[in-house]
Amino acid sequence: MKVCYDLYVITDKALSKGRTSVEIVEQAILGGATLVQYRAKNAPGRDMVQEALALLEVTRRYKIPLIINDRVDVALAVDAEGVHLGQEDIPCTLARKLIGPDKILGISASSVEEALQAEKDGADYLGVGAVFPTGTTADAGDAIGLEGLRAVRKAVNIPIVAIGGINADNAAAVAATGVAGLSVVSAIVSAPDPQLAARTLKQAFVQGQSQINFPR
Repeated sequence: MKVCYDLYVITDKALSKGRTSVEIVEQAILGGATLVQYRAKNAPGRDMVQEALALLEVTRRYKIPLIINDRVDVALAVDAEGVHLGQEDIPCTLARKLIGPDKILGISASSVEEALQAEKDGADYLGVGAVFPTGTTADAGDAIGLEGLRAVRKAVNIPIVAIGGINADNAAAVAATGVAGLSVVSAIVSAPDPQLAARTLKQAFVQGQSQINFPR
């Protein structure tokens, strides 16, 4: 399955305003989302497997890869397309051994040093941020800004996806740094119309790409 990082939506049940992740994900895909991450912090493994399988029914219908956040065991159990790990999760090298060479492995990074190490250890892509201040994740850390994002982009040769505080107002500026894509949580899952929100973000990403005047 081909991976396109343009618009990477991450689920969050607490921000979904009573709607299911399955419903939101399908609407986001219809609006232009190209990659989906299932994130359910502290959820029981059995519940995660059940919900991941339900999400896979949707994502595979549209040929969109599904990435599982943190839980390598859940990713393997449901045969998801990949897994995304933070700096405090199991080492990237060990995760690669567990999931094999063909699954997608994403790593969170907030500095050039972390990014270079993840690339060396076998990551396929990086989630870099938080670009702007965000309250979505408690461990997001200080915002690195557009300059910090640009520095990481220039340092590595694997795709990077910007995350943290990204919305329709700043998405074009983020895209103009040359990143491979935008990763969002609340901008889509909390939106009254997730499909419209995704479409607006996708358009902003394309607009921002047109402002790039250097090789990506």
